[in-house]
Amino acid sequence: MLLEKTIGEVGMLHERPMAEARERLDSLIKPPGSLGRLEELAIQLAGITGNPRPVVGDRVIIIMAGDHGVVAEGVSVAPQEITHQQLPAFLNGVAGIGVLGRLAGARLVVVDVGVAVPVDYPGVLNRKVRPGTGNIARGPAMTREEAVRAVEVGIEVVQEEIDRGATLVGLGDMGIGNTTPSSAIAAALGGFDPGEVTGRGTLVNDEVLQRKIEVVSRALEVNRPDPADPLDVLAKVGGLEIGGLAGVILGAAARRVPVVIDGFITTAAAMVAVALQPRAREFLIPSHLSGERGHRLILEHLGLVPMLHLNMRLGEGTGAALAMHLVEAACRIINQMASFSEAGLTALDGEKILK
Repeated sequence: MLLEKTIGEVGMLHERPMAEARERLDSLIKPPGSLGRLEELAIQLAGITGNPRPVVGDRVIIIMAGDHGVVAEGVSVAPQEITHQQLPAFLNGVAGIGVLGRLAGARLVVVDVGVAVPVDYPGVLNRKVRPGTGNIARGPAMTREEAVRAVEVGIEVVQEEIDRGATLVGLGDMGIGNTTPSSAIAAALGGFDPGEVTGRGTLVNDEVLQRKIEVVSRALEVNRPDPADPLDVLAKVGGLEIGGLAGVILGAAARRVPVVIDGFITTAAAMVAVALQPRAREFLIPSHLSGERGHRLILEHLGLVPMLHLNMRLGEGTGAALAMHLVEAACRIINQMASFSEAGLTALDGEKILK
């Protein structure tokens, strides 16, 4: 099936282009390593693309949307209808991701993979697997077959975008209540206590936060997801948009296209993707540290270090959009800065002086 085929197509980073990129960066008119993470990012991009002088062309942010039956447990102060109401605002460019995506020069692809109601809005891709998940506090979110299908939706969508020319992919999410299943996924796959990885989501108060922690604990007790089987975890305590995002990661990695993850939700999706195929981790670019409790822990679990610390917690792909500027900067450094020899400079004891 498509999922198994895609998992098998995810390769390793190309070592020789990485070495060539590192050599190039060390030759530029600066102290070696002085541009820090930008240099590391350029080397990673060389390994992903196989090009020692990587460039960024067409960029896309894929936003997966889905609803969650667990909102019936009172885990969110926002009503569920906001999920579908926000989608036109994304495409019209007036939501946060609309503004920041436009600034980044990225087109937005909005996908209904599991919104609870029919979405009839021009531009929204209808790839609905089912109208929302089940209530994970009382039973599984979806069947295993539906979980697989959600992941495959992500694979199909991203590979269609790559066929259209996308060279950089960002992840975004929309789904009222989705911090609760994301926390359950984090607890199941990362071995964390629910209290460590369950945060406030949409500004819930202390009472609702405690309820969320109890709901996540109950979901794990009721469903008993197998941490050795990421599809079991996704099916039992996950979300349709989370599965779709995991598929985007796998589909892009299989085509050797870098993926910029956003905040807590998309990083939970990355946990699923990396559990399915550990090599997918090397294709991930962590954008920022979310203000959501638990994000730091799951980033550390994946061995990823975020580039931005802005205390953002909106989701939608906003952090990914901002980080695309840094990806572009890394490419420009390696391609547009001159080496000592190209600039007619020489280095002596670490000092740059004119010949």
